[in-house]
Parts: sequence; structure tokens; C-alpha cells
Amino acid sequence: MLSHLMNVHDDLAKQVAEGLGVTEMPEPATPARTPITDLPASDALSILKNPPNTFAGRKLGLFLTEGADASIVEALEKTFADEGAMVAIVTPHIQGVTLSDGSTRAADEKIDGGPSVVFDAVALVFGDEKADKIAKNKPAQDFVSDAFAHNKFIAWTKAADPLLKAAGVEKDEGTVEVSAENAGDFLQSCRKLRFWQREEKLNWE
Repeated sequence: MLSHLMNVHDDLAKQVAEGLGVTEMPEPATPARTPITDLPASDALSILKNPPNTFAGRKLGLFLTEGADASIVEALEKTFADEGAMVAIVTPHIQGVTLSDGSTRAADEKIDGGPSVVFDAVALVFGDEKADKIAKNKPAQDFVSDAFAHNKFIAWTKAADPLLKAAGVEKDEGTVEVSAENAGDFLQSCRKLRFWQREEKLNWE
């Protein structure tokens, strides 16, 4: 792949090689025709300049714990469903959780079987009970840290703070403290698909 990328753009090939940890570049692949290297940049092909402005067809991973605020859960479920998005419930135990109003939500995924890599954005709606215990759970830490590293938008409630800290997540404009009232604002952010500005701050050394 690197040998072919070298026929596309040297800087791109070097960035990929650096990410892979390759220290010695291969010889360029033999192209079917002479590469054209003087084409102007095309804004029409830019993901950053042309976000889809919709979350339809994508999936929100909704990580819930016991006592999670029912009004926030319902607001997120409705808001994202109205957009045409899917919502998957992730919980610490396979039987699901009981929300603040006494209603229950069955689990689509148990936390150690539903990593954040399978979702396009995540929300952490936690109850106060056992928040510190959840923060010590390694799959839960990975769920958050992977979402952050992959530049995904993250919604959280105050009770999820211990987990964010344990996972080493530094809050930024791509992390939103969510309420029943601002679920639509979180969706609007998610329509951009990724918080690309975070990429510049992550240290990959």
C-alpha cells in the first residue's frame, strides 16, 4: 500500500508510514500510467469541508448505568430516532438497567462486548450509584478512551465524571454535558460525524 501511495503523494505516504511505524520506505510501485502530480486540491472531495449534515443511518452507543436519568435517556432515544439514526443500549450487565423513574432498558450490548468502535458517537448517562466502581472497569475505560481517540462526539452526565477522568479524557468542544433539553444540540454536533479538531491535540508520539 505504501508503494502505491508514493505515486499519489509523498507526504501522504510518509504520514501513513509514520502511523504504521515503518522506518524504511519501499520503492514506489510501477504505475499503470505516469502519475499526475500537479492537480489542484478539490474542495468537493474534502470530508472536512463537506460534512453530511445528518446522522441518519448511523448509530449512537448509549451507555447506561443503574439510576440513569430517564428524561435524558428518552430525549436521546427520541431525538436520534427522529433523525433516522439507531440507538444501541450498552450496560454493565446483560440484563440491562433500571432508570430513575423505575422503568427498565434492556441491554443491546454488555460493556465488555459492545466497544465504542462499533458506534458513530457515544453518550454516557449514569446514575450516581456505583459511579466510582464503573470508573475502575477496564472495558468501560476503553469504551470512553477509544471514542475520544477516534475523534467521536461524546455526551456525558455529571455522574460519568469519574469514568472520564479514569480514562484520561480531557473535555473539549466535542464532549457535551447532556440534558433532556439539549439532546438536539448533541445531535447537531454528531451530524459532523467526527470532532476533527481533537486530532491536532492528540499526541501520537
